[in-house]
Formats: sequence, structure tokens, C-alpha cells
Amino acid sequence: MKKFKIPCAFSGKTSPVTFYIGDPEKDHHPIQFQAEWLSKERGGTVPPDIMKSLEELKALSEKNGVPFEELCSYALESIEKGQSLEKSKEKAISTDEIEKK
Repeated sequence: MKKFKIPCAFSGKTSPVTFYIGDPEKDHHPIQFQAEWLSKERGGTVPPDIMKSLEELKALSEKNGVPFEELCSYALESIEKGQSLEKSKEKAISTDEIEKK
């Protein structure tokens, strides 16, 4: 399990919130329960683009047999280095396939 800070919205303001990402259940969004708690208990929301990106990363991890939390870490590091999310996902998958060989 890894910790990630995600910028979330609170009444028009954005603040980073720590989320824990591990091996998500097959039929649930990777941060579904944490996002629901944030909304109900703190009035915050995770941006839709981040929710969608995590869902896409989950699908990629399942399709390619890559651990989800590692794929998330790699994508985040790549984004911090200035790469787009799409390039980050592609590169993470190709790097993992090379390491398996």
C-alpha cells in the first residue's frame, strides 16, 4: 500500500488529501470508499479527471499484469517530471514488460 496526496476541492478551495492506494477490489473504483468518506465526512471531492485516471490505471494494471500501486507510483513520478498521463501509462507498461523478459 502506498500513500498519495491528491488535490481535492473543499467549497471552492483546493487542498491536498492523503489517499492510500493498494490492490483494489475488482468491482470497485480504486479509491471509491475513501472518496465517499471524504465527501460525507469532510465535504470534499476528488476531481473527476483524477478519478477517471485512476480507473484507467486500474484497467491497465489488470490488462497487463502490473501491480496497480506500482503503476500509480510510476505514473505520478512521470507526471512530476513533466510527462503527460498518457505517456506515463504507456511507458510504465512497456518498462514492466521489458523487466519481465
